[in-house]
Amino acid sequence: MSIGYACLTMGVLNTDQKNCLLKNATTDKLSELIKHNLTSLENIIEYNIKNKIKLFRISSDIIPFGSSMANTLSWWEEFAPHFKRIGEKIKSNGIRVSMHPGQYTVLNSPSEEVVERAIADLNYHARVLDSLDMDASSKIILHIGGVYNDKKLATERFISNYRLLEDNVKQRLVIENDDKSYTIEEVLNIGNKLKIPVIYDNLHNAINSPELIETDSYWIRECNKTWQEKDGKQKIHYSQQDPLKKAGSHSKTIRIIEFLQFYTNLEDKDIDIMLEVKDKNLSAIKCINSISSSKKIKRLEEEWSRYKYTVLEYAPVNYTEIRHLLKNKSDYPVVAFYNLIEGALEKEPIPGDLLNSALHVWGYFKKIVTKQEKDSFLKNIEKYKQGKVKIKTIKNFLWKLTLKYEQDYLLNSFYFFL
Repeated sequence: MSIGYACLTMGVLNTDQKNCLLKNATTDKLSELIKHNLTSLENIIEYNIKNKIKLFRISSDIIPFGSSMANTLSWWEEFAPHFKRIGEKIKSNGIRVSMHPGQYTVLNSPSEEVVERAIADLNYHARVLDSLDMDASSKIILHIGGVYNDKKLATERFISNYRLLEDNVKQRLVIENDDKSYTIEEVLNIGNKLKIPVIYDNLHNAINSPELIETDSYWIRECNKTWQEKDGKQKIHYSQQDPLKKAGSHSKTIRIIEFLQFYTNLEDKDIDIMLEVKDKNLSAIKCINSISSSKKIKRLEEEWSRYKYTVLEYAPVNYTEIRHLLKNKSDYPVVAFYNLIEGALEKEPIPGDLLNSALHVWGYFKKIVTKQEKDSFLKNIEKYKQGKVKIKTIKNFLWKLTLKYEQDYLLNSFYFFL
């Protein structure tokens, strides 16, 4: 089983994606942005390799205006060496990648213009994966689209328009149930008719369920029948509801006990699970560590080095409990460890704890900074105590020091990102 995340990373330097306004999309600007985005993608892949993350969804924005006439670059040729280098790293490390066009790529629209744009966008996504030299197991995930007051006709349009697609798109395309229009049962009917794989999304199914009420395991089993050997392992999407937001909103993090209940109930553990969650790679590593057969305390110690100052500022009690938990080097208390972190991040931090954590981080600098930097920090501390500045001002100052003095421990910390 591989567990992965989508598009972006949290707390990892030099992995951001850039775009621009249409009016600024000159060939020079686009070339500059593409180079930056491919470099970021390469850095993400290297991060995934280091952290044994074998599943990743590439952002659709990797090539700005990739399917638009605004981008006249032959980017697949201009950046062929860069694509090749990234692709070789992906393949040699057994990583599986995918892409997921956005909500405006609608293949069953009654508008011919919208369908033409959708086909162009699918061609673009296929070209990215082709440029990386990915095989047919690297998929393009698509929702069926709208209902347009006649679901039967809209379904027929999808089937008809699917047949217009180029072969290299067809061999990659998979379809997924959504949270508004098409249930997993309806998507399976389409997938079986077209003989294309179906991705099961558990949260979408919980919100938009078919008349036939069945378990996750049942629908995963039915979807499995649509996957052929050439398609690679069956892939599903897993997410959890944010309890404070509208139905369908992804949670900030994957709650580990809830995930493990889902995992335990899986009949087939040899599938790929794409997490759709706000904290991206953080939840991926959490879930990977939680089901790992290699139960080494070092994994949790490495995680703790990243989380510790964030936990300290949110919940000092949890901080103390985790330190105690990790003292037994022969144990692997993974569920208790992540439960305490989750519990800490759900709390509302108080000013004194925020300040205490900032002072701990300041300890890395107080002997190496200039007098001016020290005076500036202490002045901000006093202003914070008086309520004249927010903790963000202090953390921004500490982040600048972290970059200037290349403090690797802090560069790898989540303190500045959570």
